[in-house]
Amino acid sequence: MPTPVVDMDLCIGCGSCSELCPEVFELRDEKAYVISNKCDTCDCDEAMNTCPTEAIKME
Repeated sequence: MPTPVVDMDLCIGCGSCSELCPEVFELRDEKAYVISNKCDTCDCDEAMNTCPTEAIKME
């Protein structure tokens, strides 16, 4: 199962990922962090596609 990874250099802390998938992403210090890889409770693909800087990848 692919897991989300946030590129901290690209992340601008917009919060769209944490709004779409609060079980997986959390904003801290104006950056998004992966707090869980349980993408079965939300739509990580939508979070990845919504990210304005394409900072989220699935690996």
